[in-house]
Amino acid sequence: MKDFIFALAAEEDRREILALYRSLAGTECCAWTEDYPGEADVENDLSRGDLFCLKDADGTLVGAISIDRDEEVGKLPCWDEALSPAGELARLGVNRAYQNRGIARLLLWHGMEELRRRGCKGVRFLVCKTNTRAERSYAKLHFNVVGECSLFGEEWWCYEKVLKPDLPSL
Repeated sequence: MKDFIFALAAEEDRREILALYRSLAGTECCAWTEDYPGEADVENDLSRGDLFCLKDADGTLVGAISIDRDEEVGKLPCWDEALSPAGELARLGVNRAYQNRGIARLLLWHGMEELRRRGCKGVRFLVCKTNTRAERSYAKLHFNVVGECSLFGEEWWCYEKVLKPDLPSL
């Protein structure tokens, strides 16, 4: 696998990340729409310092992931309170030219590393029940399905994982 650079997204990445999100909306297994994720989501994630991108050695955007703070998701009864504080990873998108190469797992791994660095004991993620590709990535990273919910007009699996002090390398 090529060398990739994972970093906090910068203002100059805004348009490219939004274009990535738009390019994935409506594709197979993806619950995203023309409106979500949108400019407001990118702005909010950037302003909090919670939007990250993965680029190749040439600077091409390979993927993006966010740390989210959605109160509705945080209040779901399925989460293990022993893993608090926990962080939610969201808006994971992989450039179509790089799909099916383990990039989603790489983004998740880096996202979990960031949460661990921030002092989180656990990580949470909602996965649309129609997203079978995502389910394979989470299974390989040993996420547990701890529940299901209906939010935002979709049906979701609720995934959770303990963040150990040192994550194994990929």
